[in-house]
Amino acid sequence: MKLGSIRPAAGSTRPKKRRGKGTASGLGGTAGKGHKGKKARSGGKIPAWFEGGQMPIQRRLPKRGFKNPGRVEYQVVNVGRLTGAPKGAVVDREWLKAQRIVRRPGPIKLLAGGDVQVALTVRVEAASAAARKAIEAAGGTVETPALKA
Repeated sequence: MKLGSIRPAAGSTRPKKRRGKGTASGLGGTAGKGHKGKKARSGGKIPAWFEGGQMPIQRRLPKRGFKNPGRVEYQVVNVGRLTGAPKGAVVDREWLKAQRIVRRPGPIKLLAGGDVQVALTVRVEAASAAARKAIEAAGGTVETPALKA
């Protein structure tokens, strides 16, 4: 057997329709497009959002709200989730990922939910004032990158 001799199984394929090739083809004349109208013309495709000329949905509904293009979507981590860290540990993205506290990429923000008893060095992109206070009260430090001016 050679690659060039492989054929589909008998009866598994049909001959393609030869549109517009005479009356005997079954699709002569209008080639299955019916009579006249936009869909019978070349390039006569109707966009998916077209509603037959009635007022489209995006114009019927009122405009509402605002999407801030400069919004930073943080992954939040509460201070209480860091209780499993040993004393003096450096809590950064790698540690949080290893503990499965953080799973997706993007900036991380530390919030003050819960409490921590051990001194930790926490390296995240942002931290709330209360979270920073809680870590420092336990003898740890919070390191955030310098803001770009």
